[in-house]
Amino acid sequence: MSSIVSYEIIGNVGVISVNNPPVNALSQAVREGILNALNQAQSDASEAVLLLCEGRTFIAGADITEFGKPPQPPSLPEVLTAVENSKKLVIAALHGTALGGGFELSLACHYRCAVASAQVGLPEVKLGLLPGAGGTQRVPRLVGVKAALDMLTSGKPIAAEKACDMGLIDEIIPSSDLKADALNYVKDLLDSGAPLKRVRDINIDPSSIEPGFFDNYRKQLSRRARGQIAQDRIVSCVQAAVTMPVDKGLQRERELFMELLTSPESAAMRHIFFAEREASKIKDVAKDTPVREINKVAIIGGGTMGGGIAMCFANVGIPVKLLEIDNEALQRGMGIIRKNYSITVRKGKLNEAQMEDRIKLISGITDYADLADVDQVIEAVFENPGIKKVVFGKLDEVCKPGAILASNTSYQDIDDIASATSRPEDVVGMHFFSPANVMRLLEVVRGEKTSDDVLATVMKLGKKIGKVCALSKVCYGFIGNRMLSGYGREAQMLLLDGCTPVQVDSALEQFGMAMGVIAMGDLAGLDVGYKARHARTDLQKDPKAYRIADSLVESGRLGQKSGAGFYNYDATTRARSSDPEVEELIRSEAEKLGIQPQQFTDEEILQRCFYPLINEGALILEQGIAQRPSDIDVVYVYGYAFPVAKGGPMYWADQIGLKNIYDKVCEFRDKYGEKYWTPAPLLQKLAEEGKTFAQWSRENG
Repeated sequence: MSSIVSYEIIGNVGVISVNNPPVNALSQAVREGILNALNQAQSDASEAVLLLCEGRTFIAGADITEFGKPPQPPSLPEVLTAVENSKKLVIAALHGTALGGGFELSLACHYRCAVASAQVGLPEVKLGLLPGAGGTQRVPRLVGVKAALDMLTSGKPIAAEKACDMGLIDEIIPSSDLKADALNYVKDLLDSGAPLKRVRDINIDPSSIEPGFFDNYRKQLSRRARGQIAQDRIVSCVQAAVTMPVDKGLQRERELFMELLTSPESAAMRHIFFAEREASKIKDVAKDTPVREINKVAIIGGGTMGGGIAMCFANVGIPVKLLEIDNEALQRGMGIIRKNYSITVRKGKLNEAQMEDRIKLISGITDYADLADVDQVIEAVFENPGIKKVVFGKLDEVCKPGAILASNTSYQDIDDIASATSRPEDVVGMHFFSPANVMRLLEVVRGEKTSDDVLATVMKLGKKIGKVCALSKVCYGFIGNRMLSGYGREAQMLLLDGCTPVQVDSALEQFGMAMGVIAMGDLAGLDVGYKARHARTDLQKDPKAYRIADSLVESGRLGQKSGAGFYNYDATTRARSSDPEVEELIRSEAEKLGIQPQQFTDEEILQRCFYPLINEGALILEQGIAQRPSDIDVVYVYGYAFPVAKGGPMYWADQIGLKNIYDKVCEFRDKYGEKYWTPAPLLQKLAEEGKTFAQWSRENG
């Protein structure tokens, strides 16, 4: 045996131990070691074989370093066939997370035991793939077709006790000593004469499946998996498990797995998988930079955003102080928090006792003096630089030395805010996205004087509260909102040029956006953008682009909150519908401006809306605002619902070809003017050199 996989006989049980830290990934050496040990066990004195892992987890999936490389034998299906066909019982003992190929390996074993804290799952769909080593064939045989589809198409892990109730695990064992407790379970199986129990031998009765079930399930998926194809292929595999002999089903699974492995959708999703991990690394901050201890946090402002941020910390057991201007505002804020938690309870994701425990961690205060003992403060007040500077001046007076002072601003200058304090090195931006307790992105904004240890601390803290962190330097709107301005502007200009709101939104939603940009404005509230625009200088304003939105706000149409914006909204269902009056307003305003209506294809709409994103992204890279093009992709996938199956705007641009994008931007410049359509120098340079953003990133470290 290798040092990664060891084999020993304890009593009458052969024990295979995997030790491939940090997560015991299924590398070639692990696969080979397990196969060799299993073959040895077939002819030795053992009566059963126990498979377990050292360290903090069972096998947590494939070895991601092997992605994209030629496969090295033995393949995982080959190993699983040997396990399943063993003439001696093979028992898997699970702890930590048994995911992907690791869980598929356990499913090929004859029995599975697990400690109560373990989790199992098949998350391949999150990479645009499907389980390719029998998962789609074995899971429905154990839990039924509907439960299997729900598990496989969501990719969510399942707690061991629930998995045991479902039939995925045979026994929950104590967790005091994994090896000893698992050996006791194996001994009980041998003493009871337990038979070789192969999942593949379970038959599914086709007559138990309602006619049209698979077609209906596909329709449900199409509404929540825009642009992704893996879910559909998973349904095909489970359908094969019902209608085909097991070997044919396994063959069908492997064919569809290979199709997905070479698909552009999976390539894009794997790009985001790696980009997410890369984004948390700050190029010029050493990995071993000491971090500050964060045991108590305070939030300034108990509105929707502040309450959501408070929940993020309470959810991971960090006590929070929520400061508001008076008790009335404080009670209102605490009410929002309770309402949000109640929704989670109704969805079955939390029980009442857990909700109360989390709410108890959030204490309301109205006096800044009560912030003296907190380790970090996050300001979440109205987007007004004057107000924010007043708040930071007060924080500077009352907070202890070393406390991190963060602003949740979406747009404002962190350096200007930091100037209100005597400790700008402790000031950082933490831009949460609404609703903060749901959205995963956290833009960490680095001020000119923000210290390295503050950045390292905030990045670590962001991960602890379940956020995907991306670093930005200071500019108006940082990465996401700075780029968003061109996206929103061109959507508005398309209306004046002859499109209807439905046409613009439909093109974007067909592309894979969860919601079109016009409808998104209605959801956020048209008055929010109206106020932000009117707070800008005359030079910064663009009255032409937003004259329709401004007219709607001034007539009382604020979006969903008022029942009408660009669309009308049903008072009960919130379903949107077109409004002929709005379309007439658009035509009238275009006529006043002398704009002749044009016809646009969906492709032209996408170019008008998304090419400004890409062009602005190139400027952001040139200016060093973002560290990498992949960081921009992370921001847009996790913060703005850019379809993960397209990989983010910068990755998508590379697939289209930067020369094609540059040529189109030049065409728009000649047609619509230089104000908004001047190509970024970096875009022009890469287009002329025939390079991609990814190549530029590699060349620039």
